Amino acid sequence: MQETLEKTRAMVHHLAAVNEILEKNGNDPSRLIPILQEVQEVYKYLSKDVISYVATSLDVPVAHVYGVATFYAHFSLNPKGKHIFRLCDGTACHVKKSMGLLEAIYKKLGLSDEKRTTDDLLFTVEIVNCLGACGLAPVIVVDGEVHGQATPEQVEKIIDEITAAAPKPPPRNPKTSNEGNHIR
Repeated sequence: MQETLEKTRAMVHHLAAVNEILEKNGNDPSRLIPILQEVQEVYKYLSKDVISYVATSLDVPVAHVYGVATFYAHFSLNPKGKHIFRLCDGTACHVKKSMGLLEAIYKKLGLSDEKRTTDDLLFTVEIVNCLGACGLAPVIVVDGEVHGQATPEQVEKIIDEITAAAPKPPPRNPKTSNEGNHIR
């Protein structure tokens, strides 16, 4: 029973931001896209639970909300990292070897075309068709900051700086860890 109460409290707390967004938008189903945009801004993606909750709150079918979320490329149904790398692969950037930047990022972070977010949710790589900065090709935008005429070395340096500044997980306490405990 206690476990169920704790899970319910955690879910209510988790959805508090969604409730604020819904209220701010008057619980108006015609404002579904702005609602989903704001929710994604908070959570970095649209989870199945959030999609279902928004649909129920707006009294619209879950399939409708899911359809909107999957129709627009802006929305993500997968968790994104804290730091978003948007790599341009438009014509100018492609000709200036943007794929070399992508290869450097993938290698440094252990990512691939199939896996574009690190397990620790620190980094996500997105490939976009154009960033509108062709004169600076190749271009990558990291957390909203444009880096023109980028090189693989510059991108690796950015990753190193972000990684160095990221909070480290606390060390494991050997007194509370079960590692190394053996029954004798």
